Amino acid sequence: MSYRSRTSHLSRVCRSLSIAILGLGMSSVALAAGPTGTDTGESVLTTSAEEKYTLRHQLSPNQTIRYKVTHVAKTKTRMNGTEEIANVHTTSVRSWKVRDADGEKMTFDHQIDSVEMTQQNGDKPEIRWSSLAGEKPPAAFSVVAEQIGTPLATVTIDGKGTELNRESHAGSKSSLGMGSLTLTLPAEPVAVGESWTVPSEIQARLDDGQVKTIKIRQVYTLKKVKAGVATIAIKSQTLTPIDEESLRAQIVQQLSNGSVRFDVDNGYLLGKELDWDETVVGFQGAGSMMEYRARMTEELVNEDTVKSAASSSNSRR
Repeated sequence: MSYRSRTSHLSRVCRSLSIAILGLGMSSVALAAGPTGTDTGESVLTTSAEEKYTLRHQLSPNQTIRYKVTHVAKTKTRMNGTEEIANVHTTSVRSWKVRDADGEKMTFDHQIDSVEMTQQNGDKPEIRWSSLAGEKPPAAFSVVAEQIGTPLATVTIDGKGTELNRESHAGSKSSLGMGSLTLTLPAEPVAVGESWTVPSEIQARLDDGQVKTIKIRQVYTLKKVKAGVATIAIKSQTLTPIDEESLRAQIVQQLSNGSVRFDVDNGYLLGKELDWDETVVGFQGAGSMMEYRARMTEELVNEDTVKSAASSSNSRR
């Protein structure tokens, strides 16, 4: 593959991250790509003396939960002394609109309410667009623009966050390390310091065009519980040996490293922070290098509304 085609490909990958952060099915948090093995969290219990916490999602009919998601990424590629840099910055508001919930199953529509996007590739002019400005989107953002304000998927989950059913309406199912629609919780109560794992698979393309399946797992560790808020660390582990740097360059963006905050009492996500700081040398020959630096944050934007809905649900039980 030529340098021009390789760097153009990497620019498209970086650019697609902004779309994926809206998408993820278009999604929110937890499992990296694919639904493999999401039926239960695989709890790894290390102690029985500590206080244990039962972590469960709780949604109520007609409840709406909204999050502000900010994603910033910079990809730098070098080959034979030539350098190309691609930057993306995306801020979006996404929402879950609950259709039905009976304590065991919860069904909600997931959609993007608004988005502001910026991207720049090499020396090309920066492209900006905000759905709130009422302007026609640039061609690069046209697909995203068509999906704003309409359900991207209708999803049914159980209390552990296991997807029981999904009807996709639009968007991408790729996670790129930013998560699936729900945080996958352990089947059993856990104490601070305990972990549970969720297996998954991601796809990468070999130089000869064949697709290789790479097995990974997400490791979740309960770090602390304070004032009813659980802080959970997330770390992706690659299980399939990777010898080719060209493959490594493709998957670094699909691995997660960070933490989430979860409301133990009311059963919903409060926030998430993920970071990437990766360097791959020799992905296309000895003189090549790729650097990938990114950060994604997600914060609840209508906490009072969520608490009100949760309190109403609790009063009915």
